[in-house]
Amino acid sequence: MITRFDRVAVDLPIPAAPNPNGASVVQELLGGKFGEMSTLMNYTFQTMNFRDKDAKAARPFYDLIANIAAEEHNHIEAVTYTINLLLTGATERGTDPSAVPLRGVENDRNILHFVASGQTALPIDSMGRPWTGDNVFSSGNLKLDLLHNFFLECGARANKIRVYETTDDPTVRAMTGYLLVRGGVHVVAYARALEVLTGADLRPLFPIPDISNQKFPEAKVLEDAGLHRILYRNNPEDFARVGEIWKGPHPEDGSELVVEDGRPEEFAPPVLEAEPQLTAPGIGAVDDAMLAEIVKRLEAKSIFTTS
Repeated sequence: MITRFDRVAVDLPIPAAPNPNGASVVQELLGGKFGEMSTLMNYTFQTMNFRDKDAKAARPFYDLIANIAAEEHNHIEAVTYTINLLLTGATERGTDPSAVPLRGVENDRNILHFVASGQTALPIDSMGRPWTGDNVFSSGNLKLDLLHNFFLECGARANKIRVYETTDDPTVRAMTGYLLVRGGVHVVAYARALEVLTGADLRPLFPIPDISNQKFPEAKVLEDAGLHRILYRNNPEDFARVGEIWKGPHPEDGSELVVEDGRPEEFAPPVLEAEPQLTAPGIGAVDDAMLAEIVKRLEAKSIFTTS
């Protein structure tokens, strides 16, 4: 069970101007094969499907995957808010539909942002393809699942790097810089789990792709603060044994891996302005009048009863 807080893990700067095509690119980090929806659902299903999880040798691996799954929820929020900020103000605000307030959106890469939502994120990739459960891998075999998760996180890292390289938008770069660091924690975590489970040494593989997070200024400042070596344990009572895997030196800089109870630093989520031309959110006077009329009709038909 997850307790949700109305906070976000990244202090996202407000874009200088709308950027709907940039939002389409960022969609890959949300609903793509290697996006945050895939990481969340892979790890969630693997933990729910984990057999004999209370066995002494198995429990630390269950705890590790469960903790990472919990963190992936805030990664979805970070990507989604980034997309929404890039889309805010992308069309002409107003209440007159005859003024063609959505003029020009047919030239944007992802028209679904305007036709299927209120200029907001959707569970799709950068080409508009819906996220699918086919992206979930839960084999029941721990070694195979850990190998898959390591591969998934490395693929996700490659996509984040490429999204970062497509734009100098500060909102996108703040978000991808953060996810490069926290996703890097998950890469190391699954590598450490495979090392503990099999005795294999995966350190020579790092980093994948072969470029350091130190090359990205928004990631470097977080790594310099030590965020790359912390695994957050949001429930120390239920997931007490995660530290049996998350320990030892970081494979890239040799700093000590640490488990920290609690949650990462949090920030207020950005406030998204109304887009009246899309009736988003649509709680103004017109809607109130419509609801009042519906109530009158229902009362006239004696649908309501009084006690």
